[in-house]
Amino acid sequence: MEATVETAATVVTAAPGSGGTCVDARLDQETTRWLRWDKNPLTAESVKRLLKEDNKEELRKCFGARMEFGTAGLRAPMGAGISRMNDLTIIQSTQGFCRYLEKQFSDLKQRGVVISFDARAHPASGGNSRRFARLAATTFISQGIPVYLFSDITPTPFVPYTVSHLKLCAGIMITASHNPKQDNGYKVYWENGAQIISPHDKEIAQAIEENLEPWPQAWDDSIINDSPLLHDPRASVNKEYFEDLKKYCFHRSVNKETKVKFVHTSVHGVAHHFVQAAFKAFDLAPPVAVPEQKDPDPEFPTVTYPNPEEGKNVLALSFALADKTKAKIILANDPDADRLAVAEKQDSGVWKVFSGNELGALFGWWLFTSWKEKNQDPSALKDTYMLSSTVSSKILQAIALKEGFHFEETLTGFKWMGNRAKQLMEQGKNVLFAFEEAIGYMCCPFVLDKDGVSAAVISAEMASFLATKNLSLSQQLKAIYVEYGYHVTKASYFICHDQGTVKKLFENLRNYDGKNNYAKTCGRFEVSGTRDLTTGYDDSQPDKKAVLPVSESTQMITFTFTNGGVATIRTSGTEPKIKYYSELCAPPGNSDPEQLKKELDELVSAIEEHFLQPQKYNMKPKEG
Repeated sequence: MEATVETAATVVTAAPGSGGTCVDARLDQETTRWLRWDKNPLTAESVKRLLKEDNKEELRKCFGARMEFGTAGLRAPMGAGISRMNDLTIIQSTQGFCRYLEKQFSDLKQRGVVISFDARAHPASGGNSRRFARLAATTFISQGIPVYLFSDITPTPFVPYTVSHLKLCAGIMITASHNPKQDNGYKVYWENGAQIISPHDKEIAQAIEENLEPWPQAWDDSIINDSPLLHDPRASVNKEYFEDLKKYCFHRSVNKETKVKFVHTSVHGVAHHFVQAAFKAFDLAPPVAVPEQKDPDPEFPTVTYPNPEEGKNVLALSFALADKTKAKIILANDPDADRLAVAEKQDSGVWKVFSGNELGALFGWWLFTSWKEKNQDPSALKDTYMLSSTVSSKILQAIALKEGFHFEETLTGFKWMGNRAKQLMEQGKNVLFAFEEAIGYMCCPFVLDKDGVSAAVISAEMASFLATKNLSLSQQLKAIYVEYGYHVTKASYFICHDQGTVKKLFENLRNYDGKNNYAKTCGRFEVSGTRDLTTGYDDSQPDKKAVLPVSESTQMITFTFTNGGVATIRTSGTEPKIKYYSELCAPPGNSDPEQLKKELDELVSAIEEHFLQPQKYNMKPKEG
């Protein structure tokens, strides 16, 4: 591979008619370093080709800025360059992470780390999750640090489970979850079994910058093959995980007898064998798998986006199979099996796909009811908690108010809920459940992250139990709303790739009624309060300062309206989207859900027209 040591400048001059240097000094420096360090022939050759073609635009995309290491770790398309996921950026990121961990843990060489991966692959650049995981393992083992490397694909929640279970210092999962097929990611867990939160992200990013040159053995992943530092936790973790999961089976006799049939789709991801094993652990008959989507396939051939949150488009094959097999309920995991979508056939013959908030209500009710049956002592309530993110439905708060347990709201993302749950558990509290509206559920706190495997089997047991009372999931959801108050929600997004436009839109919201004045109205709706977690402003607080943590790197503004509506507008941490979340909450009693939905639709239309202004900012709406 010595050929890759030529400089960018020499490659450029070799290009016919290139006319000398074709890139600015910084790009030239980056590409020169890249060709010196990259030993992957596919990515190295693609960079040389771009230089010879004088393709400045593509070079800037590849080398303009390094992937940002945030609290979700890394996520980007696979390909050449410092802005992409590839062998060299994986080596660099792991070297930085390794040096950071060495500073944080004096016993790192005794405890070690866990690494696993999904089934993603990108033949054009030679990148795939398994290879990235092996290169990451090589980095640690070359420094004398034990690595628990899964020998085969696993669901993402198995990594935080392993960190906690084996008391390791950290975990890495190579996955881009439900992102488009060209993407991959590098998700990091801390010793507490939760995703990292600030300041770890910034300090790891700094350590990566200080450790860019590959270490002597960085590219030789054969060193791990016979290393005494390499362990495969697959068999033991699979066994222990399902043993722990059995503790959340409340109605084994019902499960054995149930006539409710389930269809399951893995959406070409990793979930199939694990969900089958979970059903077995609960004595449920195995769900019927969608054959075309059962096995891992990095091309995701049957779906445009491998994201069950997109609803009916992703579930088309599941609907057909369920109709054919007379199954009433569909369970759908995303490709790394940390999230779950559920659909139920209604008496009318129509399929209802539950929103993340509706499933959150059902799980919250189920886990509280099941726990209460085993814990009759009312004093236990004072140490019992449920959590949800600030953009999720407030239904758990309503249940908590009536039933007497505690509810807490966190910032968006399971990194916040996982870390808060761990704090509470260390204080001797009992965390029953946490969820976010993006179909993420922590039903069993032995995993401090969302877990689509446990959520799938727990929802199957809930449906089986309800069937013994002649109730469907939809009927039970209605009963929850009647008892605790209707919570009507609506969420969507606009696609926006330009960061300048994103900044303009949010600056407009901050200066809507003149400089530094947020909106007082939105169409006919009066704004009663504003909270801006980018700047730390909250006009409901006496000192006008927000209580929840502030993050300048993400845009997030929440508006409260005099009609009881709440709407949050925010940027996504992993996708080029501006998302909005809205909710109308009614007190328990005889509210008219149809009237509430109509009112919420009108509020959302006003928010789109006056606040988001997609035409002005040239943003594309969500498809379908």
